Amino acid sequence: QINGYTSAVLTRLDVLDDFDPVKICTGYELDGEITTDFPGGVAALERCKPIYEEMSGWSSPTASATTIEELPREAREYVDRLQELIGCPIDVISTGPHRHETIRVRPLIDAVSA
Repeated sequence: QINGYTSAVLTRLDVLDDFDPVKICTGYELDGEITTDFPGGVAALERCKPIYEEMSGWSSPTASATTIEELPREAREYVDRLQELIGCPIDVISTGPHRHETIRVRPLIDAVSA
């Protein structure tokens, strides 16, 4: 973890509503070596092959959800897996381009003081 972050925001979950499978990049193959660090330069990035973890997608809309419990099961599993991979909770999930399309998983004040 860099900079000691304690929470994250997941934006535009709705964009993934029709993807199946949903892919998460978990690392890169660079010159035959596996790394989880994002390459530092364009030349190295051009030689990288992403390594993906695949998860089941969901085919129901997330935009109407106002709580995490209202998300499709597969979307909740995706959020849970992202939290495991990044090592901190996702406290806010946006499910569309508008401000009201936001799920506050945990109050932001609590997230900041945690």
